[in-house]
Amino acid sequence: MSNMDQDQLVNELEELRLEHRDLDDVICRLYESGNFEQLQMQRFKRRKLKLKDKIARLEDQLIPDILA
Repeated sequence: MSNMDQDQLVNELEELRLEHRDLDDVICRLYESGNFEQLQMQRFKRRKLKLKDKIARLEDQLIPDILA
């Protein structure tokens, strides 16, 4: 993997982490307010899980597999 590719992955990873953190904040605020729709909350949580999966895949690409 070239340095340019790696830099792009790092940038994408940071953007995904930021979005994941923002979604977590939104979910927490909605819970605290007690004013939310269940469907809306499920969508936020589903999006957050998808982001977590993408983050894990990118981290796997960036961290070399020691056992390989």
